[in-house]
Amino acid sequence: LGGGTPSLFSPEAIARLLAGIRQRIALAPNAEVTLEANPGTVDTERFRGFRAAGVNRLSIGIQSFDDDKLKALGRIHGRAEALRAAEAAHAAGFDNFNLDLMFGLPGQALEQALADVRIAIEQQPTHLSVYQLTIEPNTLFHAKPPVLPDDDATWDMQQALQALLATNGYRQYEVSAYAQLGRECRHNLNYWQFGDYLGIGAGAHGKITTGNNITRRWKLKRPEDYLSKAGTPMAIGGEQRLTHADVIAEFMLNALRLTNGFPTALFTERTGLALDAVEASLRHAEQRDFIARNATAIRPTEQGRRFLNNLIELFI
Repeated sequence: LGGGTPSLFSPEAIARLLAGIRQRIALAPNAEVTLEANPGTVDTERFRGFRAAGVNRLSIGIQSFDDDKLKALGRIHGRAEALRAAEAAHAAGFDNFNLDLMFGLPGQALEQALADVRIAIEQQPTHLSVYQLTIEPNTLFHAKPPVLPDDDATWDMQQALQALLATNGYRQYEVSAYAQLGRECRHNLNYWQFGDYLGIGAGAHGKITTGNNITRRWKLKRPEDYLSKAGTPMAIGGEQRLTHADVIAEFMLNALRLTNGFPTALFTERTGLALDAVEASLRHAEQRDFIARNATAIRPTEQGRRFLNNLIELFI
């Protein structure tokens, strides 16, 4: 449940939603049910309500524990609210939750980035997502770019925080994802392994495989447009049937983000194509020491993870 801020919904509304889903779909008994939460919108009682409704995992958008950095990012919460949100998760009985952090923030020094990670570890989350801040088009930061640490400084931050997380039992299993053993995020793994998923709600995207055809479909983006047509085919904003080239590019874009890569059989299972379709690119990647492979698996090397964009470009 997310993005946006679904924690603004009442626990009763989330309970109604999950009950409606269970009436229509047979969920696995141990299904992961994650709700994204903004630290400025939650408290212990609200989290308890979400837990009672059937939510069993939280993802809390902390970003930083530094008030100045949060202000620079335009966040509505501060350090105190971030700490309270983690405390509330424990108090409400959540034994599985993620904290989102960013590094490479405006004016951030190495020790400040490490301090954020240390504080996050002290909250005892089972999972941490740690992203480098990037400036995207059509954002305020793109129009008025802040002064960010240079590439060498952010590389130093990345190496240092990865070492700190590893020392504290958080294994990096994807580019920006770190988890305690067995606590990897299941829905993200599904995306990275090129699985199918339904997108429900305004602007939501889905991916469906039918035979050898893979289709991406998205719902109307504007909430008022979506609400007026929800439950009818008119709620679909558009769809795209993926070509073989699309399928190869998207599979590799996702699967090579994983530290352990993917079983070779998964490529055919998820794309409907023989591995021969990418053999020339795989050989090129091997020659550049971007991947290691054997008869059963393909994974990015340390060099491949460091230059992941260059590796993925070989398949696009």
